[in-house]
Amino acid sequence: MSDTQSPTVLNAFRQAAQAGEFLITAEVAPPKGGDPKHMLDMAATLKGRVHAVNITDGSRAVLRMSSLVASAILLQHGIEPICQIACRDRNRIGLQADLMGAHALGIHNILALTGDPVKAGDHPDAKGVFDLEAVRLLQLIRKLNQGVDSNEQPLTDGALDLFVGAAVDPQCASLSGLQSRFERKLQAGAQFFQSQLITDFERLEKFMDTVAAGCNKPILAGIFLLKSAKNAQFINKCVPGVNIPQHIIDRLAKAKHPLEEGVKIAAEQVQIAQQLCQGVHMMAVKREDLIPQILDLAGVAPVNLVLTK
Repeated sequence: MSDTQSPTVLNAFRQAAQAGEFLITAEVAPPKGGDPKHMLDMAATLKGRVHAVNITDGSRAVLRMSSLVASAILLQHGIEPICQIACRDRNRIGLQADLMGAHALGIHNILALTGDPVKAGDHPDAKGVFDLEAVRLLQLIRKLNQGVDSNEQPLTDGALDLFVGAAVDPQCASLSGLQSRFERKLQAGAQFFQSQLITDFERLEKFMDTVAAGCNKPILAGIFLLKSAKNAQFINKCVPGVNIPQHIIDRLAKAKHPLEEGVKIAAEQVQIAQQLCQGVHMMAVKREDLIPQILDLAGVAPVNLVLTK
C-alpha cells in the first residue's frame, strides 16, 4: 500500500445497523496454524448472506490465530469482519495498541469481551491478564474514539472510529443482574449486542420487552446449528448457561438425517427471532457453509453490501 492509499473499508454492517435493518452476522474461527485457507473458504460461503463475519479471539481459551490478523485477511478478500477483542490475554497497553492497529487496517467493527477463563482452554497453565473486563474495555474504546488514551492523553496521530458491540445473555438466571450488566454496557458505549446461543425464546421476548425496551440498539439473537442429539447433549453438559430443551434433542434423535433436521430447527429459530429483535448471529461450528441454506429456509433474503474507500 502506497503512502497515498487508504485501507479498504467495508461498512455494510454499521450502515445497516444505523438504518434499522434486520442484521445478519455469522461466526468463523481463525485457523489453528499459519494457513487461513479453511477460514477463507467458510467465510466465502457467507458473502452476500451476512452483513459481517465475527472472528473469535481465543474462544473457550483455545489457541488460534490472532483475531486482528485473521480479520485483516478477511478484509483483504472483501469480507467485512467483526473483530472480537478479549481482555484475557492483554493489558490495557496491548489492547489499545491492537485497537489502533485495527482502525489503521480498516477494521472498524469490534466486539468487546471479557474472555473465557484460561483454565477452560488448551493452555490451562498460561497466565490470564484480565487487566480490564468488557465494560471497562467499552469505556476505553469510547475514549479512543474521542481522541484520547486510557490516561486521557491526546492521540497525537488521530482519533479512532470504531463501531463497538458487546455480548449479552438474555437467558441469564438473574434478571436484575442481566439488566445491570446490560445497562452498564449501554452507558459505556455499546452500539450493538450479540447474544449467546438462544434456546428459550420466551426468555428472549421477556428480555426484549423489559431489559432492552427503548435502548434503540440492535440486539442479535444467537442461533446455533445443532448437528445431532449427541451434539445437543454435549452442549448442555459443557456450555455454561445453555439448556437445550428435551423436545429438540428428541426431534434430532428421531430424525433420519439429524443434520438436515438441525438446519430446519435453526431456520425456524431465525423466523422466531425476526419477530422479536433486530438481527441474528449465526453459529455453525465447522459447517458455516450451511448458513446460507438455513437463511434460505427461513426466507431471509441476501443482504446489500456497501463498499467504500
